[in-house]
Amino acid sequence: MAEAPQDLVMTLLGAHLNPRDRQVWSGGLVDLLAEFGFSTGAARVALTRLVQRNLLDRVKDGRLVHYTITPRSAAVFEEGDRRIFSLGRDVPEVPQWTVLWHAIPEERKVARTRLVRRLRFLGFGPVQDGTWIAPHDREREVTALLREHGVSQHAGLLLGSPAASLDFRSFVGRVWDLDELGDRYRVFVQEYGGRDLAGLTDRAALVLRTRMTHTFRQFPFLDPELPAGLVPAPACRADAVRLFHDLYTALAPAATRHFDEVMQP
Repeated sequence: MAEAPQDLVMTLLGAHLNPRDRQVWSGGLVDLLAEFGFSTGAARVALTRLVQRNLLDRVKDGRLVHYTITPRSAAVFEEGDRRIFSLGRDVPEVPQWTVLWHAIPEERKVARTRLVRRLRFLGFGPVQDGTWIAPHDREREVTALLREHGVSQHAGLLLGSPAASLDFRSFVGRVWDLDELGDRYRVFVQEYGGRDLAGLTDRAALVLRTRMTHTFRQFPFLDPELPAGLVPAPACRADAVRLFHDLYTALAPAATRHFDEVMQP
């Protein structure tokens, strides 16, 4: 798995920063990124870019530099926890579908790109340019996203259900790559299943927990959680979900100890 350092910082903080409003030492974050193969320079560039993206705030304390998460990051973590930890556990049999269409102008390209990424994370798939669909009631989340990015006036939202007279099953197969999704779940189980955690060092626990979480958090972008009555659930999803929750919990004490130790200047 190829990790981008900015994304990895967010995974590390999302999994191990407790309480959320706690300050973290910049040197500690640089050291943690080194454990994943990133140079000091690459780590510091990643932190600077997260500040520029309003995901981290920089706090100077004498000669030391610390970071805190921003309200935007706090919202991202809250949404991410809700989506990741519920994935595959509460799939509605007869969902209410959400359709979004937008015509965001080119001068708002950054807002459009950020909106699209968040839509994918919520399980939306693209029907055509500017039109997205999800098999859940996402009115609350999407309305908040449109307001956050200041593009509500360029979008429309509709809740409804598919017409029974149409072959909706073949349609969703064109919106989401369900074969690739099944393969990704299978690979996750193969990669992280059957691990012997006995004797694992705190450092190794943090690295394993972070890599596993970083891999699993890609599934919300890929899995719309379609109702089983329409399309069978991915064959290995239940095993992957169970494995993620088991390892995430089992590795937490050791991983958190290492995180807290490294964050001491």
